[in-house]
Amino acid sequence: MFTGIIAAVGRIRRVDPIGGGSGLRLRVDAGALDLSDVRIGDSIAIQGACMTVVELADGGFDVDVSRESLDLTVGLDAPADVNLEKAMTLAERLGGHLVSGHVDGLGEVVRFEPVGESHLLEIRVPGELARFFAYKGSVTVDGVSLTVNRVRDEPEGTVIAINLIPHTVQVTTLGRLAPGARVNLEVDQIARYVDRILQARR
Repeated sequence: MFTGIIAAVGRIRRVDPIGGGSGLRLRVDAGALDLSDVRIGDSIAIQGACMTVVELADGGFDVDVSRESLDLTVGLDAPADVNLEKAMTLAERLGGHLVSGHVDGLGEVVRFEPVGESHLLEIRVPGELARFFAYKGSVTVDGVSLTVNRVRDEPEGTVIAINLIPHTVQVTTLGRLAPGARVNLEVDQIARYVDRILQARR
């Protein structure tokens, strides 16, 4: 489990095929992420996707990414800056919301621009996920815990609007987004369970 509070921006330095070319091994430069308590087998979220550390190196670590994970996410198949968060412990403050690190779908950025001192981020979400988003609800975008400020249903699909404070823009990769970019989305777990309960009642 994670909180969606990004601890550091790292960088994928190397990408090597594994498993007959179906998956990839990533060498990740951890940046400012403290690896002193990280062991092989621990979980680290990379761009919102939970990955298992398979090797530790000076200032970095390796993870293996399956073909299924590559098919369901963006930002894990080439050298790039990435949001990093170690799995939470029960002794930590839950500053964001409960995040599983399992990407539910890909969104498309339709608007990203400064508004006053902040930034407005609008994302078109997949149709099958639209019902999980609500005003003031939680969403994880590329691993970052955010609050939905508006939900707008359009003929082309549902668009969620998010306000990014300057701190979030500065300390995550979200500040580099542009219209047309795809992002990893994880819906709020409470919304997922409520939906399941309602389906069972029907």
